[in-house]
Amino acid sequence: MEAGINFFPDVRPEERPADIYFDECLRMVSQADEMGFHHVRIVEHYFHRYGGYSPNPIVFLSAAAQRSRRLKLITGAVLPAFNHPLKLAGEIGMLDAISKGRLEVGFARAFLPHEFGRFGVSLDESRARFEEGIETVRRLLENEDVSHKGRFHSFPPTTSFPRPTQRPRPPFWIAALATEQSFVFAGKEGHSIMAIPLLGAKMKPLMKIYRDAWRDAGHPGQGRVMLAFHMLCHENREQAMTLARGPINHYLRSLVEAASGWAGTSSVDYPGYAQLIAALEKETFDTILAAGGAWVGTPDDIVAQAKEYQQQVDGFEIASLQVNFATLAFPEAERSLQLFGKEVLPRIK
Repeated sequence: MEAGINFFPDVRPEERPADIYFDECLRMVSQADEMGFHHVRIVEHYFHRYGGYSPNPIVFLSAAAQRSRRLKLITGAVLPAFNHPLKLAGEIGMLDAISKGRLEVGFARAFLPHEFGRFGVSLDESRARFEEGIETVRRLLENEDVSHKGRFHSFPPTTSFPRPTQRPRPPFWIAALATEQSFVFAGKEGHSIMAIPLLGAKMKPLMKIYRDAWRDAGHPGQGRVMLAFHMLCHENREQAMTLARGPINHYLRSLVEAASGWAGTSSVDYPGYAQLIAALEKETFDTILAAGGAWVGTPDDIVAQAKEYQQQVDGFEIASLQVNFATLAFPEAERSLQLFGKEVLPRIK
């Protein structure tokens, strides 16, 4: 198993100003690179403490590229529904060049009603915009003189610059939460998949759906799965629990608050999402920890938690660890990262 770090800003300005937050994150990027972590990843969200500090992951990853030499830089993820494919393709090519070919591109459909409303995009167009967008970006990266006439975007023969450093293009990831169709799409298209194991035992059948679709499409191997976990590593187990409990509960509350627009809302592209968010209202630090969605404790505890979750879902390739989360004090986040890198990472790789 590889392990990398991800940043999901879950703060308000009065809790941690953006300049301080990003300075801390970039300090951790340098440390993760030195310790042999696999990647750094960051989200695209808007207008809310739930991810809103990161409206463009490519901006942050460009800075991270200058603080690292080996880390993969992964968008986790860009949102075709809110971005023109010509703009995305150009930014992807630029970051791939700046990082000397270390970029991997995650795409997501987005799922927060308030973002769709503010951008004036229908929830019922989500999947169509996503699939048209990712295919158009793929063509622009792989080919020159690309023309497109689609439902949402059209343009004459165009060559996107700069051309990708990786050929034919950087690897693609698909972000998915609970919709089976997203797991099938990723496997069929030969893309890796990134997910959040908040669903506990429900993640195993979804991963099987992905790997079956991968094999049925004739792709070699079984694909790649990345799962995101909150992580806090400490020499003392009880202290780890005390430090992590409040910030993880804070994250869960902000997720439900950001997704509150699903109450009374339905969309053919998001079957069952209102019920899913309602179920998340009942989740707490203790339930997430018990289900394996957070790794908290001593180095030995976390090694055991990682192995247990691997067995629970029949294996996954990459863990993406949220290490500087919510209101956790930065010295504790930094200490956790360093202890994990020293005591856990060599034992799980």
